[in-house]
Amino acid sequence: MKKDEMVIEGVTKYYGFGYTEKQTLKDCSFVLEEHKITVLIGPSGCGKSTLVNLLAGYEEPDAGRILMGGRQVKGPGGDRLVVFQETALFPWMTTYSNVAFGPRAKKTGNNQEIRAMVEAMLEKVGLQEFGHKYPSHLSGGMQRRGELARMLVNNPQVMILDEPFRGLDAMTRELMQEYFCSLLEERQGTVFFITSEIDEAIFMADRILIMSNQPGRIVHIMDIALPRPRKKEMLLNRNCQEYKREALETLHEEALKAFSSGSRAVQDFLEAYEHQQQNEDSTQNGPAN
Repeated sequence: MKKDEMVIEGVTKYYGFGYTEKQTLKDCSFVLEEHKITVLIGPSGCGKSTLVNLLAGYEEPDAGRILMGGRQVKGPGGDRLVVFQETALFPWMTTYSNVAFGPRAKKTGNNQEIRAMVEAMLEKVGLQEFGHKYPSHLSGGMQRRGELARMLVNNPQVMILDEPFRGLDAMTRELMQEYFCSLLEERQGTVFFITSEIDEAIFMADRILIMSNQPGRIVHIMDIALPRPRKKEMLLNRNCQEYKREALETLHEEALKAFSSGSRAVQDFLEAYEHQQQNEDSTQNGPAN
């Protein structure tokens, strides 16, 4: 197994006890290939965040195992770092101090070396003029960039991003997708990216994993053969439309299987599928006169 590769084998996870016990993940298996961006997409509540916690080592599976570079994951480690849905920047620290926190704690170098490292990273994410600002004084997009800088400066082997653009307005979200993608492509690290947006998944991914409704398992894998660097206009080409149709049909099939459960996630994905079909019909028919 390669050093920066993760293997997830037959992972199962339960929560609760007795009559409240609930299976969140069931026999979940896949590989995070070294230096690739793997994107996970699935219905709301299917167990995506549980999977993030397991990969990060915050929790242990009830069955199966997770391997990092051939060794079983037993807890959190600096080789795997997470950017969560909600900002995790320390509110009492400036942007500079947030980014410097890891190198200082690990004593990566002397003060001068750490300063040079942090300033270079702030410049890379476009925050060199905001190092003295506190998180509350940054926009949502700037906070996301600050978190990415804090992750990258620690040079993890695997970067885990749990819906990092959730809650951002549409325009900022699109800009951040391109920005993150360019930075991740430049670094060529191993990335596990979680989203519920199909366009976002296609744009970011080398490989897409589609998860079933709860209990979550991988039901479909798509390799995305788009050139890098990625550009937003690529989403308009025929290949991307085919990827989108394939993903939506898989999600629709899973939604129908789970329909009897009355899950909100099922309704969400049925509505998304119908909306996508309407968009494709209008595109094929051309604009109305």
